Amino acid sequence: MAEPKTKLRALLVEDNALDATLVLRALYKEGFDVSAHVVQDEAAFTRALGTYCPEIVLADYNLPNWKGMETVNVLRREGLDIPMILVSGALGDVTAVECIRQGATDYVLKDGLARLPEVIRRALREKQERGLRQRAEKHLAEKAEELARSNADLEQFAYVASHDLQEPLRMVTAYTQLLAERYRGQLDENADKFIGYASEGALRMQVLIQDLLAYSRVGRKESAYGNVDCNLVMKEVLQSLASAIQESGAVITLGELPEVWADRTQMAQVFQNLIGNAIKFRQEDTPRISVQAEAADDHWLFTVSDNAIGIEPECAENVFVVFQRLHTRAEYPGNGIGLAICKKIIERYGGKIWVESQVGVGSIFKFTLPLHDAAAGEGGAREIGTAVAAGR
Repeated sequence: MAEPKTKLRALLVEDNALDATLVLRALYKEGFDVSAHVVQDEAAFTRALGTYCPEIVLADYNLPNWKGMETVNVLRREGLDIPMILVSGALGDVTAVECIRQGATDYVLKDGLARLPEVIRRALREKQERGLRQRAEKHLAEKAEELARSNADLEQFAYVASHDLQEPLRMVTAYTQLLAERYRGQLDENADKFIGYASEGALRMQVLIQDLLAYSRVGRKESAYGNVDCNLVMKEVLQSLASAIQESGAVITLGELPEVWADRTQMAQVFQNLIGNAIKFRQEDTPRISVQAEAADDHWLFTVSDNAIGIEPECAENVFVVFQRLHTRAEYPGNGIGLAICKKIIERYGGKIWVESQVGVGSIFKFTLPLHDAAAGEGGAREIGTAVAAGR
């Protein structure tokens, strides 16, 4: 039994009845059951698009009153994705390439119509693949939008929850401290211990909520974007960290830093968290911290390196997760929010942040930011010791 022929609705832009017949015969011989509509000018072509709904357009390159390539403009104007194949008596290679560049799907010479069925099959396959890809992209875009809404809702929840919890928690903290002060020693030993646990837990919860509020504000804040000179930001950060630098004896080496398009306060948060961590997680040796930047392709690459305790390779990603701690509070204070804030800020600007580290040797935190028009000035590195950082 012969295989059923493939049904095809074709719109022919052709002024020669014999040529149209030859085209249809070539398609019929190769398994197409063609329903064809023939037009010769733009008005008829436009009407046929709406009433006939073709699956393929076969257009002669030259007509007495029209050119076949004009069908591409009409299809675009109507917003239709219909393959258009030029079927011409003569078409030079240069002209053919230019036609394809302008939007023709392919071309077939009239003395080589045996190629036409396979060209049509390929064009229909490509259209089907485009449709599948477009549907997949649309689905992905919808999921991305849904995820963005979900993230926004979560940020809103985190902000509201952390903001509204502060007042009742402040009351709990105040009264547990009052109990500890007023009734210490008046009850039994267990009572003093339990009140101490409650007071300590309330204080820790208060810090956690404040950190959560700080994290949620990064996404909510309408940043005051502008040209930010990272050299000036670094001066402010070093002033803020002056006591920690003086106490630890840290030596900080700064390269010439660029201008970036960002929020000044948030850039200060990034540098302060990275440098503050390097000081906090220092070893017994003098903390040595280096902050450098260089242009790389279409972005700035910042590096903040230290000789601190380092991070296990398997924990290199976890350090950027909110409230992820690698050490107990008895070893190092804090809630594990600083690097999560850094990550959120950098990714908000279209950059990325990561760490390369070796336990007992130190860490190199790297992050990127889009390249700014203003080039970073040239200049040697400068070293800042305890005295300078302390403002002396």
